[in-house]
Amino acid sequence: MSEYQRLSAMIRLASDEPAPLYQQLKQGIINLIRRGHWQPNQRVPSESDLVSELGVSRMTINRALRELTTEGYLLRLQGVGTFVAEIKAFTPMLEVHNIADEIENRGHRHTSEVLLLRSEQATAATAQAFGLEIGALLFRSRMVHFENALPVQLEDRLVNPQVAPLYLAQDFTRSTPFAYLTQIAPLTAGEHVVEAVNASAEEQRLLHIDTTEPCLQIQRRTWHHQAVVTSARLLYPGARYKMFGRFQQQS
Repeated sequence: MSEYQRLSAMIRLASDEPAPLYQQLKQGIINLIRRGHWQPNQRVPSESDLVSELGVSRMTINRALRELTTEGYLLRLQGVGTFVAEIKAFTPMLEVHNIADEIENRGHRHTSEVLLLRSEQATAATAQAFGLEIGALLFRSRMVHFENALPVQLEDRLVNPQVAPLYLAQDFTRSTPFAYLTQIAPLTAGEHVVEAVNASAEEQRLLHIDTTEPCLQIQRRTWHHQAVVTSARLLYPGARYKMFGRFQQQS
């Protein structure tokens, strides 16, 4: 079967759900990549070839390839061609999402291991983060998230018991802290601080990385109206994750 026949078959699969043609084409190409028919660094057919073989307009082809490039699936080199990118998983930089949903949306399996789930007293720094008094009660969880059995995020989270009094009673191997907190106290505001950091020896062990690999760290706080709900430190292996964000100038 030629690559055009495979792509046509993948587009037919993607068309089972109502979607614009460019989105069906995008999903068809993503399916080819995920199933290994198109390999990393492989040159993909030109826009002219795709127009000729698929009977799709150049505008549709161009939009699909352009968006796939922005999303990290393809790499377009001016004057050379378009190639399948070395895919890294990405986490949205300007949005807040459930990591389990991110992983499952990539067609992969999410699991987690809970390392710690307890109450503790607020220090000066954590009390300030929550707007509480020093010594006030906080809940803490620490866990590793896995994508197809590979660790991709170390999550260290503090939670406000006034907002989530039953937090410590939850089974976070069946649901994530994000999913639970979003259900009981939907976020109305949030903040991110993103840094490149070196992991500690323990964090390297938990994330299965060596001493030379840098990590992406997100410090995140979220609010439900006036109350700070949670403050979390999210650590990602740098070689397995990238940040992605899109914004538009308001006219």
